[in-house]
Amino acid sequence: MLILTRKIGEVVTIGEDIKIQVVDVKGRQVRLGIEAPAEWSVHRHEVFLRIKEQNLESVDTHTSDLESAARLWVDRKPGGLES
Repeated sequence: MLILTRKIGEVVTIGEDIKIQVVDVKGRQVRLGIEAPAEWSVHRHEVFLRIKEQNLESVDTHTSDLESAARLWVDRKPGGLES
């Protein structure tokens, strides 16, 4: 981990496209401004973890789901899909 000391207004650059600026410091809180390309998602870590957890839940396939899908496939009539 790289640890830097920055003052208000100073910037940290990551690669060519990402800039992080210290906007304000009040007590134990630091406000950061982040400039990044639109294709990059920027989230607080706790939000990122929640999104990741929800994505994993959405792709979780249960055996019963697979068995139901298999039954539908086997039970379909020959000659194509039913309307």
